[in-house]
Amino acid sequence: MSMTAWQMVAAGEPMRKAELPLPSPGPGEVRVRVAGCGVCHTDLGFYYDGVRTKSTLPLTLGHEISGLVEAAGDGAERWLDKAVIIPAVMPCGDCDLCKRGLGNICRAQKMPGNDIQGGFASHVLVPAAGLCEVPGASPEGTIGQSGVELADLSIIADALTTPYQAISESGLGPEDMAVFVGVGGVGGFGAQIARALGACVAAVDVDPERLDALAPYVDRCFNARDFPGRELRRAIGALAEEQGRRQTEWKIFETSGTAAGQKTAFGLLTFGAYLAVVGFTMEAPEIRLSNLMAFHATARGNWGCLPAHYPAALELVLAGKVKIGPFVERFPLDSINEVFERVHGRELKIRPILVP
Repeated sequence: MSMTAWQMVAAGEPMRKAELPLPSPGPGEVRVRVAGCGVCHTDLGFYYDGVRTKSTLPLTLGHEISGLVEAAGDGAERWLDKAVIIPAVMPCGDCDLCKRGLGNICRAQKMPGNDIQGGFASHVLVPAAGLCEVPGASPEGTIGQSGVELADLSIIADALTTPYQAISESGLGPEDMAVFVGVGGVGGFGAQIARALGACVAAVDVDPERLDALAPYVDRCFNARDFPGRELRRAIGALAEEQGRRQTEWKIFETSGTAAGQKTAFGLLTFGAYLAVVGFTMEAPEIRLSNLMAFHATARGNWGCLPAHYPAALELVLAGKVKIGPFVERFPLDSINEVFERVHGRELKIRPILVP
């Protein structure tokens, strides 16, 4: 028996379709038949920008994966025939860091499409530890009252859980003012999560189409091009006052993954602010780091999401509190090269999901 995978053979070269032997899971592993795999900004970084992968090439990219477990190794039998979301970052669970709740920086973690083969394939072999079960799901048909299919839920593995952990670590509550800079993908889902938790949410971007799409799900949208200098901070301050939120301690989430977005987010610091750096870029913005001192503010990075947070993030979707449907579109896996080009060229404003 064989499987299909689309492999990156070199940065920027067309990915190649390969027919490979169907892998057998070892102890603690499962083989998942892929329902869908989302295309992430990180995949573009590997493919176009030469960001180094942990595994040598050829490598199958893709770390936003959902599917059905069809084979299990010793110790993982309970996962057979279950629909699952595979965490984008899979800590080992046994090291000192993991035992202290620091699995995000586990040095033995596995990331599909980076440390191990990824989800732009018909099947993927992964550790069973940390899998998130999707109750009542099958590869066909909608799940519960959510109106989404198992393939759609693939993007929970990064685009939704990564901002979920960033929000959780910020201590955001219903009394807070939350600002998301860059609301395509991760930022848009993060903004919905913050709103579901009761915060007043401002969405900042330079793309009017993205802002229009997200407008029904946040308190106000701001096109950064329309607010030069400090005007953006004043406009968000006016929204905070209007909504009865504080002018201090804003929770700011940089989710654009651009140097310009990072500079904008840093410029929004207020007294006691919390800045979460969620997006990734190889660019280096110029900022005055002493602003953190002057504002007694906090800046923190965010790498993936602990598997323990996945069930709560999934529940927000299944309960209809965070909408996925309007922000994703499915494409055949065989169109991977075309889809990558369209995302890289900013033709697609939604999260593509590649379906085998």
